[in-house]
Amino acid sequence: MHDTYLVNSNILVTGGAGFIGSHLVDRLLADNINVDVIDNLSTGNIEHVNRWSNRYSGFKFFRLDLVTDSLDTLNNDYSIIFHLAANPDVRSSSINPRLHFEQNILATFNILEYARKHDINTFVFTSSSTVYGEPEVIPTPENTPLHPISMYGASKAACEALICSYAHMYGIKSVIYRLANVIGARSTHGIIYDFIRKLQKDKNALEILGNGKQKKSYVHVSDCIDGMLIGLKNNSIVSVFNVGSDDYVDVLTIAESTVNILGLNNVKFRFIDNYDGRGWKGDVRVMLLDTSRLKSLGWKIRYNSKEAIEETIREWLLKNHI
Repeated sequence: MHDTYLVNSNILVTGGAGFIGSHLVDRLLADNINVDVIDNLSTGNIEHVNRWSNRYSGFKFFRLDLVTDSLDTLNNDYSIIFHLAANPDVRSSSINPRLHFEQNILATFNILEYARKHDINTFVFTSSSTVYGEPEVIPTPENTPLHPISMYGASKAACEALICSYAHMYGIKSVIYRLANVIGARSTHGIIYDFIRKLQKDKNALEILGNGKQKKSYVHVSDCIDGMLIGLKNNSIVSVFNVGSDDYVDVLTIAESTVNILGLNNVKFRFIDNYDGRGWKGDVRVMLLDTSRLKSLGWKIRYNSKEAIEETIREWLLKNHI
């Protein structure tokens, strides 16, 4: 048993058919832990659900929307809820802020109400480095004030505040993970996904949002899942952990790595710099997290940012038989 402290747990994962969620569910089911998944399949993949249903007797799937649907059909004996369901598209939050309010804040309120009514012991939430905005301290520790500059970041910060209040009012132990840019197999958005899709359409030119100098930390999804499970060992009523690699990589380097690993030559880069070097409204230009708190519990990452990026591109090539 890899995660012995989860033995005999019944776990609910929201957004479990999505990118990070599916990797988490894989890990839990492989350890013979009973897992139920909620997903509305707006971005989640039904193939994951079918695979788990065929392989694991301790798995159940509920196609539900946390914003609009009742949760009365769920089992009521969960010891832990992993709440990953959200709208993950940072860029779209400037175009449709209401969508992020509903799919992030309202959805979190609804699952917290479920947790309160059914005496859930532990609530785990995937927040984001975007809650910090553009902090003065780099690498950024968890005690840094939250000043998000995007609706996505603001919605995650609001969710954190709700979770903190429910923890203190109702005794729900809560663990909050502020994630750097998580990458790896099954991702359906983000810079690497965008670059590969663009290069599939045009192998001679690549459009890059911003000036290419934006520098951010990238963490492979396997390292992220390790961190999310290790952090559960903390016994505080509310625990907050940064999850990221120890380095950062600029956008231009990612573009060059993508082109090189895909085996392309003479690709012209075209920069779309309409937001003072940012890729879009609310884009954070520099992000690097201080992860010493999670490391103190024994978390060790296998990939730095550049290695995670290269591994993600190779995983895509392998999946697509290229």
